[in-house]
Amino acid sequence: MRRILTWCLFVNLLFIAAAISKAQQNLSSDKIKELIKQEVDHKRSTSIVVGIIDENGKRVISYGKLSKVSGIQADGNTIYEIGSITKVFTSLLLEDMAEHGELNVNDPVSKYLPKSVKIPTKDGKEIILIDLSTQTSGLSRMPSNFKPKDFANPFADYTPEKLYEYLSSYKLTRGIGEKYEYSNTGVGLLGHILTLKTGTDYETLVRNRICEPLKMTSTFITFTPEFKKRLATGYNQNNRPVKNWDFSALAGCGALKSTVNDMLLFAEANLGLVKTNLSPAMEKMQQTQHSTTVPGLFMGMGWHIWKKYDKEIIWHNGGTGGYRTFIGLDKQNKRAVVVFSNGTSGVDDIGLHLLESKFELTKFQTK
Repeated sequence: MRRILTWCLFVNLLFIAAAISKAQQNLSSDKIKELIKQEVDHKRSTSIVVGIIDENGKRVISYGKLSKVSGIQADGNTIYEIGSITKVFTSLLLEDMAEHGELNVNDPVSKYLPKSVKIPTKDGKEIILIDLSTQTSGLSRMPSNFKPKDFANPFADYTPEKLYEYLSSYKLTRGIGEKYEYSNTGVGLLGHILTLKTGTDYETLVRNRICEPLKMTSTFITFTPEFKKRLATGYNQNNRPVKNWDFSALAGCGALKSTVNDMLLFAEANLGLVKTNLSPAMEKMQQTQHSTTVPGLFMGMGWHIWKKYDKEIIWHNGGTGGYRTFIGLDKQNKRAVVVFSNGTSGVDDIGLHLLESKFELTKFQTK
Protein backbone atom coordinates (compact mmCIF):
# COMPACT_ATOMS: atom_id res chain seq x y z
CA MET A 1 0.00 0.00 0.00
CA ARG A 2 2.82 2.39 0.87
CA ARG A 3 4.41 1.76 -2.52
CA ILE A 4 1.11 2.52 -4.23
CA LEU A 5 0.71 5.78 -2.30
CA THR A 6 4.29 6.76 -3.10
CA TRP A 7 3.72 6.04 -6.76
CA CYS A 8 0.47 8.05 -6.78
CA LEU A 9 2.24 10.97 -5.09
CA PHE A 10 5.03 10.79 -7.68
CA VAL A 11 2.53 10.78 -10.56
CA ASN A 12 0.66 13.73 -9.02
CA LEU A 13 3.90 15.68 -8.71
CA LEU A 14 4.63 15.03 -12.37
CA PHE A 15 1.20 16.35 -13.33
CA ILE A 16 1.68 19.41 -11.11
CA ALA A 17 5.14 20.08 -12.64
CA ALA A 18 3.70 19.73 -16.13
CA ALA A 19 0.84 22.08 -15.26
CA ILE A 20 3.25 24.68 -13.85
CA SER A 21 5.47 24.42 -16.93
CA LYS A 22 2.45 24.80 -19.23
CA ALA A 23 1.23 27.81 -17.25
CA GLN A 24 4.66 29.43 -17.53
CA GLN A 25 4.64 28.90 -21.28
CA ASN A 26 1.16 30.39 -21.58
CA LEU A 27 1.89 33.71 -19.95
CA SER A 28 -0.86 36.29 -20.11
CA SER A 29 -0.57 39.04 -22.68
CA ASP A 30 -0.03 41.53 -19.84
CA LYS A 31 2.89 39.49 -18.48
CA ILE A 32 4.45 39.25 -21.94
CA LYS A 33 4.03 42.99 -22.47
CA GLU A 34 5.75 43.60 -19.15
CA LEU A 35 8.58 41.32 -20.23
CA ILE A 36 9.15 42.97 -23.59
CA LYS A 37 8.92 46.43 -22.05
CA GLN A 38 11.86 45.51 -19.83
CA GLU A 39 13.68 44.13 -22.87
CA VAL A 40 13.16 47.33 -24.87
CA ASP A 41 14.37 49.42 -21.94
CA HIS A 42 17.52 47.33 -21.50
CA LYS A 43 18.30 46.43 -25.09
CA ARG A 44 17.63 49.94 -26.34
CA SER A 45 15.54 49.02 -29.37
CA THR A 46 12.43 51.10 -29.81
CA SER A 47 10.04 48.17 -30.24
CA ILE A 48 9.48 44.45 -29.81
CA VAL A 49 6.55 42.54 -31.27
CA VAL A 50 5.68 39.01 -30.13
CA GLY A 51 3.30 36.70 -31.97
CA ILE A 52 1.98 33.43 -30.54
CA ILE A 53 -0.14 30.81 -32.28
CA ASP A 54 -1.59 27.53 -31.10
CA GLU A 55 -4.73 25.47 -31.63
CA ASN A 56 -6.76 28.16 -29.84
CA GLY A 57 -5.76 30.91 -32.25
CA LYS A 58 -3.31 33.80 -32.54
CA ARG A 59 -2.35 36.73 -30.38
CA VAL A 60 0.09 39.58 -30.90
CA ILE A 61 1.68 41.53 -28.05
CA SER A 62 3.77 44.60 -28.76
CA TYR A 63 5.55 47.40 -27.00
CA GLY A 64 7.26 50.48 -28.37
CA LYS A 65 7.19 52.66 -31.46
CA LEU A 66 8.48 52.45 -35.02
CA SER A 67 11.36 54.80 -34.21
CA LYS A 68 12.56 57.32 -31.65
CA VAL A 69 10.87 60.10 -33.54
CA SER A 70 7.71 58.26 -34.53
CA GLY A 71 4.42 58.45 -32.71
CA ILE A 72 3.20 55.21 -34.30
CA GLN A 73 2.96 52.18 -32.04
CA ALA A 74 4.51 48.94 -33.32
CA ASP A 75 2.05 46.10 -33.94
CA GLY A 76 1.60 42.89 -35.91
CA ASN A 77 1.68 44.80 -39.20
CA THR A 78 4.97 46.60 -38.50
CA ILE A 79 7.72 45.68 -40.96
CA TYR A 80 11.16 44.44 -39.90
CA GLU A 81 14.11 42.92 -41.75
CA ILE A 82 14.01 39.22 -40.87
CA GLY A 83 17.61 38.48 -41.83
CA SER A 84 18.58 34.82 -41.75
CA ILE A 85 15.03 33.55 -41.25
CA THR A 86 15.12 34.05 -45.03
CA LYS A 87 17.19 30.84 -45.14
CA VAL A 88 14.12 28.81 -44.13
CA PHE A 89 12.25 30.25 -47.12
CA THR A 90 15.14 29.35 -49.42
CA SER A 91 15.15 25.75 -48.20
CA LEU A 92 11.37 25.59 -48.57
CA LEU A 93 11.71 26.69 -52.19
CA LEU A 94 14.25 23.91 -52.73
CA GLU A 95 12.14 21.17 -51.16
CA ASP A 96 8.94 22.36 -52.84
CA MET A 97 10.64 22.28 -56.22
CA ALA A 98 11.89 18.77 -55.41
CA GLU A 99 8.36 17.71 -54.46
CA HIS A 100 7.17 18.89 -57.89
CA GLY A 101 9.95 17.05 -59.72
CA GLU A 102 11.66 20.22 -60.94
CA LEU A 103 14.99 19.18 -59.44
CA ASN A 104 16.49 16.69 -57.00
CA VAL A 105 17.97 17.75 -53.67
CA ASN A 106 20.89 15.42 -54.43
CA ASP A 107 21.74 17.19 -57.68
CA PRO A 108 25.28 18.64 -57.78
CA VAL A 109 25.34 22.43 -57.65
CA SER A 110 27.47 22.42 -60.80
CA LYS A 111 24.41 21.25 -62.76
CA TYR A 112 22.78 24.66 -62.38
CA LEU A 113 25.72 27.07 -62.64
CA PRO A 114 27.52 28.37 -65.73
CA LYS A 115 30.09 25.91 -67.09
CA SER A 116 32.77 28.55 -66.60
CA VAL A 117 32.36 28.30 -62.80
CA LYS A 118 34.69 25.79 -61.17
CA ILE A 119 32.93 24.32 -58.13
CA PRO A 120 35.24 23.18 -55.30
CA THR A 121 35.33 19.44 -54.60
CA LYS A 122 36.83 17.36 -51.81
CA ASP A 123 38.06 13.77 -51.94
CA GLY A 124 36.31 13.25 -55.25
CA LYS A 125 32.95 14.40 -53.88
CA GLU A 126 30.81 17.27 -55.20
CA ILE A 127 28.63 19.69 -53.25
CA ILE A 128 24.95 18.84 -53.74
CA LEU A 129 21.92 21.07 -53.20
CA ILE A 130 20.89 19.59 -49.86
CA ASP A 131 24.39 20.26 -48.49
CA LEU A 132 23.68 23.97 -48.94
CA SER A 133 20.35 23.69 -47.11
CA THR A 134 21.71 21.68 -44.16
CA GLN A 135 24.82 23.87 -43.68
CA THR A 136 27.22 21.03 -44.50
CA SER A 137 28.61 22.21 -47.85
CA GLY A 138 32.08 23.07 -46.54
CA LEU A 139 31.79 26.59 -47.95
CA SER A 140 32.96 29.39 -45.67
CA ARG A 141 30.56 31.42 -43.53
CA MET A 142 31.17 34.45 -45.75
CA PRO A 143 32.88 34.49 -49.15
CA SER A 144 36.62 35.16 -48.93
CA ASN A 145 36.22 37.98 -51.46
CA PHE A 146 33.41 39.68 -49.53
CA LYS A 147 34.71 43.26 -49.30
CA PRO A 148 31.79 45.70 -49.15
CA LYS A 149 32.15 49.22 -50.49
CA ASP A 150 29.60 50.29 -47.87
CA PHE A 151 29.76 48.41 -44.56
CA ALA A 152 26.40 49.96 -43.62
CA ASN A 153 24.86 48.04 -46.55
CA PRO A 154 27.33 45.18 -46.95
CA PHE A 155 25.58 42.75 -49.35
CA ALA A 156 24.49 45.32 -51.92
CA ASP A 157 27.52 45.05 -54.20
CA TYR A 158 28.16 41.31 -53.89
CA THR A 159 27.26 40.30 -57.44
CA PRO A 160 26.92 36.88 -59.11
CA GLU A 161 30.27 37.51 -60.77
CA LYS A 162 31.94 37.85 -57.37
CA LEU A 163 30.20 34.70 -56.15
CA TYR A 164 31.49 32.79 -59.19
CA GLU A 165 34.99 34.15 -58.58
CA TYR A 166 34.86 32.91 -54.99
CA LEU A 167 33.60 29.43 -55.94
CA SER A 168 36.26 29.02 -58.62
CA SER A 169 39.11 29.84 -56.23
CA TYR A 170 37.95 28.47 -52.84
CA LYS A 171 39.65 25.37 -51.40
CA LEU A 172 37.45 23.27 -49.10
CA THR A 173 39.01 22.54 -45.70
CA ARG A 174 36.75 19.63 -44.71
CA GLY A 175 34.69 16.85 -46.24
CA ILE A 176 31.45 17.73 -48.02
CA GLY A 177 28.28 16.75 -46.18
CA GLU A 178 30.17 15.64 -43.10
CA LYS A 179 30.13 18.51 -40.64
CA TYR A 180 27.80 21.38 -39.79
CA GLU A 181 29.21 24.87 -40.20
CA TYR A 182 26.88 27.82 -40.63
CA SER A 183 27.37 29.42 -44.03
CA ASN A 184 25.68 32.53 -45.43
CA THR A 185 27.60 31.77 -48.60
CA GLY A 186 26.07 28.32 -48.98
CA VAL A 187 22.44 29.33 -48.56
CA GLY A 188 22.96 32.48 -50.59
CA LEU A 189 24.34 30.26 -53.37
CA LEU A 190 21.30 27.98 -53.06
CA GLY A 191 18.93 30.93 -53.51
CA HIS A 192 20.92 32.06 -56.55
CA ILE A 193 20.79 28.58 -58.08
CA LEU A 194 17.01 28.46 -57.67
CA THR A 195 16.64 31.76 -59.49
CA LEU A 196 18.76 30.42 -62.35
CA LYS A 197 16.69 27.25 -62.49
CA THR A 198 13.38 29.14 -62.64
CA GLY A 199 14.54 32.12 -64.67
CA THR A 200 13.20 34.64 -62.19
CA ASP A 201 14.46 36.78 -59.32
CA TYR A 202 14.45 35.62 -55.70
CA GLU A 203 11.68 37.97 -54.54
CA THR A 204 9.30 36.84 -57.29
CA LEU A 205 10.09 33.21 -56.53
CA VAL A 206 9.26 33.62 -52.83
CA ARG A 207 6.13 35.61 -53.57
CA ASN A 208 4.73 33.17 -56.14
CA ARG A 209 5.57 29.89 -54.42
CA ILE A 210 5.25 30.75 -50.72
CA CYS A 211 3.66 34.12 -49.96
CA GLU A 212 0.67 33.93 -52.31
CA PRO A 213 -0.38 30.38 -51.27
CA LEU A 214 -0.09 31.34 -47.58
CA LYS A 215 -1.69 34.79 -48.08
CA MET A 216 1.43 36.53 -46.75
CA THR A 217 0.92 39.98 -48.25
CA SER A 218 3.66 41.84 -46.34
CA THR A 219 6.70 39.64 -46.95
CA PHE A 220 8.97 41.14 -49.61
CA ILE A 221 12.37 42.56 -50.58
CA THR A 222 11.58 45.69 -52.59
CA PHE A 223 9.93 48.54 -50.68
CA THR A 224 6.73 50.19 -51.83
CA PRO A 225 5.63 53.56 -50.37
CA GLU A 226 3.01 51.71 -48.29
CA PHE A 227 5.57 49.28 -46.86
CA LYS A 228 7.88 52.19 -46.00
CA LYS A 229 5.15 53.72 -43.84
CA ARG A 230 4.99 50.56 -41.72
CA LEU A 231 8.75 50.07 -41.36
CA ALA A 232 10.40 50.04 -37.95
CA THR A 233 13.69 51.93 -38.16
CA GLY A 234 16.68 49.71 -37.42
CA TYR A 235 19.15 50.77 -34.70
CA ASN A 236 22.75 49.65 -34.22
CA GLN A 237 24.60 48.83 -31.00
CA ASN A 238 25.23 52.54 -30.48
CA ASN A 239 21.49 53.18 -30.68
CA ARG A 240 21.80 55.05 -33.96
CA PRO A 241 19.53 54.51 -36.98
CA VAL A 242 21.02 52.40 -39.77
CA LYS A 243 20.39 51.75 -43.44
CA ASN A 244 18.21 48.91 -44.61
CA TRP A 245 20.21 46.19 -46.31
CA ASP A 246 20.06 45.43 -50.03
CA PHE A 247 21.09 42.10 -51.52
CA SER A 248 22.33 40.94 -54.89
CA ALA A 249 23.67 37.40 -55.43
CA LEU A 250 23.20 36.28 -51.80
CA ALA A 251 19.53 37.29 -51.40
CA GLY A 252 18.64 33.76 -50.30
CA CYS A 253 20.61 34.10 -47.08
CA GLY A 254 18.93 37.19 -45.63
CA ALA A 255 17.05 39.59 -47.92
CA LEU A 256 13.43 39.28 -46.80
CA LYS A 257 11.40 41.76 -44.77
CA SER A 258 8.15 40.79 -43.08
CA THR A 259 5.66 41.34 -40.26
CA VAL A 260 4.76 39.26 -37.23
CA ASN A 261 1.27 38.74 -38.66
CA ASP A 262 2.72 37.30 -41.87
CA MET A 263 5.15 35.10 -39.97
CA LEU A 264 2.28 33.73 -37.87
CA LEU A 265 0.69 32.56 -41.13
CA PHE A 266 4.00 30.91 -42.01
CA ALA A 267 4.18 29.32 -38.55
CA GLU A 268 0.57 28.14 -38.78
CA ALA A 269 1.34 26.25 -41.99
CA ASN A 270 4.58 24.81 -40.58
CA LEU A 271 2.76 23.57 -37.48
CA GLY A 272 0.27 21.76 -39.70
CA LEU A 273 -2.66 23.77 -38.32
CA VAL A 274 -3.62 24.44 -41.93
CA LYS A 275 -2.86 22.19 -44.88
CA THR A 276 -1.48 23.65 -48.10
CA ASN A 277 0.42 22.44 -51.14
CA LEU A 278 3.58 23.34 -49.20
CA SER A 279 2.80 20.96 -46.32
CA PRO A 280 4.77 17.94 -47.64
CA ALA A 281 7.87 20.09 -48.17
CA MET A 282 7.51 21.69 -44.74
CA GLU A 283 7.29 18.28 -43.05
CA LYS A 284 10.47 17.04 -44.73
CA MET A 285 12.39 20.19 -43.83
CA GLN A 286 11.68 19.64 -40.13
CA GLN A 287 13.32 16.21 -40.02
CA THR A 288 16.77 15.98 -38.41
CA GLN A 289 19.57 15.78 -40.98
CA HIS A 290 22.80 16.44 -39.04
CA SER A 291 24.14 17.05 -35.57
CA THR A 292 26.07 20.22 -34.76
CA THR A 293 28.97 21.00 -32.45
CA VAL A 294 26.46 22.17 -29.79
CA PRO A 295 25.04 19.39 -27.57
CA GLY A 296 21.32 18.97 -28.19
CA LEU A 297 21.32 21.16 -31.31
CA PHE A 298 20.64 19.57 -34.69
CA MET A 299 20.07 20.72 -38.25
CA GLY A 300 17.12 20.07 -40.54
CA MET A 301 16.70 21.65 -43.95
CA GLY A 302 16.99 25.36 -43.25
CA TRP A 303 15.77 24.90 -39.66
CA HIS A 304 17.78 24.40 -36.48
CA ILE A 305 16.34 21.91 -34.00
CA TRP A 306 16.76 22.02 -30.23
CA LYS A 307 16.28 18.64 -28.52
CA LYS A 308 16.39 19.79 -24.94
CA TYR A 309 14.32 19.69 -21.74
CA ASP A 310 12.37 16.71 -23.18
CA LYS A 311 11.12 18.94 -25.96
CA GLU A 312 11.91 19.50 -29.64
CA ILE A 313 11.88 23.11 -30.82
CA ILE A 314 12.36 23.86 -34.51
CA TRP A 315 13.65 27.38 -34.97
CA HIS A 316 15.71 29.99 -36.76
CA ASN A 317 16.78 33.50 -35.92
CA GLY A 318 17.85 36.51 -37.94
CA GLY A 319 20.03 39.56 -37.63
CA THR A 320 20.89 42.45 -39.92
CA GLY A 321 22.41 45.87 -39.23
CA GLY A 322 19.54 47.07 -37.06
CA TYR A 323 17.16 44.14 -36.48
CA ARG A 324 16.93 40.86 -34.55
CA THR A 325 14.25 38.24 -35.17
CA PHE A 326 13.19 34.74 -34.08
CA ILE A 327 10.67 32.07 -35.07
CA GLY A 328 10.23 28.82 -33.16
CA LEU A 329 7.87 25.84 -33.50
CA ASP A 330 6.82 23.33 -30.86
CA LYS A 331 5.25 20.68 -33.11
CA GLN A 332 4.22 18.38 -30.27
CA ASN A 333 2.08 21.06 -28.62
CA LYS A 334 1.12 22.75 -31.91
CA ARG A 335 2.50 26.07 -30.72
CA ALA A 336 4.77 28.70 -32.27
CA VAL A 337 6.33 32.00 -31.24
CA VAL A 338 7.60 34.87 -33.41
CA VAL A 339 9.64 37.77 -31.98
CA PHE A 340 10.77 40.84 -33.94
CA SER A 341 12.90 43.73 -32.67
CA ASN A 342 14.55 46.78 -34.25
CA GLY A 343 17.77 46.62 -32.23
CA THR A 344 20.96 44.55 -32.24
CA SER A 345 20.52 42.49 -29.07
CA GLY A 346 19.18 39.02 -29.82
CA VAL A 347 15.61 38.00 -29.01
CA ASP A 348 16.15 34.24 -29.11
CA ASP A 349 15.92 34.10 -25.32
CA ILE A 350 12.40 35.56 -25.37
CA GLY A 351 11.17 33.20 -28.08
CA LEU A 352 12.68 30.08 -26.56
CA HIS A 353 11.48 30.99 -23.05
CA LEU A 354 7.92 31.44 -24.28
CA LEU A 355 8.08 27.99 -25.88
CA GLU A 356 9.83 26.31 -22.94
CA SER A 357 10.25 28.16 -19.65
CA LYS A 358 13.45 26.24 -18.83
CA PHE A 359 15.22 28.28 -21.48
CA GLU A 360 16.41 31.24 -19.42
CA LEU A 361 15.93 34.89 -20.24
CA THR A 362 18.98 37.11 -20.56
CA LYS A 363 19.87 38.79 -17.28
CA PHE A 364 20.80 42.45 -17.59
CA GLN A 365 23.19 44.46 -15.50
CA THR A 366 21.45 47.26 -13.63
CA LYS A 367 23.18 50.61 -13.31
